[in-house]
Amino acid sequence: MNDGFGHEVPPRHAQQAHRQVTRYLVVISSGDSGIARLFLDDRAQVAEFDAGAEEVGTLTRGVPATVGATGPEWDRALAGHSAAERAGATVYVLDV
Repeated sequence: MNDGFGHEVPPRHAQQAHRQVTRYLVVISSGDSGIARLFLDDRAQVAEFDAGAEEVGTLTRGVPATVGATGPEWDRALAGHSAAERAGATVYVLDV
């Protein structure tokens, strides 16, 4: 007799590497609305959502912000935005 009592026993869990921790939140205007983008430490984008979402307030509570994402480290990550949009962007460095 097996321990599945007529049901298949699930296989053992396979250990996998976890995704890296999100390091930056950039709130930037795009046309007539704002978007929020999450980036890894190497500036690779992992998520994008509406800047008016409740999560933005939760993520930024108590986190100091800097204005402007005009440095060369943001060139590839924010290539689709104009220089004016990048200058007005708000960048948050999230706690790891």
